[in-house]
Amino acid sequence: MLALTVSGGGHVSRPAAGQPVARGAAFQVPVTGARPRPVRIAPVIASAGKQGAQSASRVRPREFYFTRAVYGGGGGYGGYGRRGRNAWATDFPKADLQFLTVLPRLLPTLDVYASEHPVRFSDPELRHYPYVYAVEVSNLQLDTADVRGLRDYLLAGGFLFVDDFWGTREWEMFEYQLRRVFPDRAIIELPPDHPIFHTYYEIDKVVQVPNVDNICFRGQTWEQDGYDPHVRAVLDDAGRVMVLISWNSDLGDAWEWAEQSCYPLEYSTYAFQLAVNTIVYAMSR
Repeated sequence: MLALTVSGGGHVSRPAAGQPVARGAAFQVPVTGARPRPVRIAPVIASAGKQGAQSASRVRPREFYFTRAVYGGGGGYGGYGRRGRNAWATDFPKADLQFLTVLPRLLPTLDVYASEHPVRFSDPELRHYPYVYAVEVSNLQLDTADVRGLRDYLLAGGFLFVDDFWGTREWEMFEYQLRRVFPDRAIIELPPDHPIFHTYYEIDKVVQVPNVDNICFRGQTWEQDGYDPHVRAVLDDAGRVMVLISWNSDLGDAWEWAEQSCYPLEYSTYAFQLAVNTIVYAMSR
């Protein structure tokens, strides 16, 4: 668990309320110039898929948890969203589990919890997990506790990665909720030379990652009027990315369906590489 410190005697201590989000000391940022591992997706997923989640991962705290944000909206916490279920859980848990199957091969020095890990923005435990992933955020509906919890989490050093929403209307709906959290902070287009694009894998362009049905059955990458992909961000006062926004793209589908022959490798490769870069960035800033 990133925000837990395990002493030599096995005692687990948590940061006190109001303390910054902590990071595991064991993880070492890859040395600049070292060759990152290539993304070889289908064989890894095929070999690990039969095993399921590793039950041993629950025995002790882990250094990294791929935490998925649980929020109201799009059917509420337990209702149905645009794709037939509560919106926060789109592609859940398969996308998370397949990403976690590949991640240890790409970042072998990172001690990864091997199962899904959903947490609400208002949950005080969120402070213990410095990386949070949220999808279909046009359905996001934050109550007062969510707004306060998310703002405090991000200002304390947390990182929110937003994915899978499309077009002008969905952007406006998400932006309205984000402005409730940070009414005075700019949303910027992340420049190509930003460390997030270079911290592990070298990413030289933003790729539009399609929904599986669109690419496999329609041969298109866009949805609604979201023809151009964007990577945007909200920064803290020191210039650290607090919120990373992948708009007009669906990385989660690329993880979820990477083993399907109809899903092009170029999209799943980019999806894994960008996500790995965000993890290295979030763990080291």
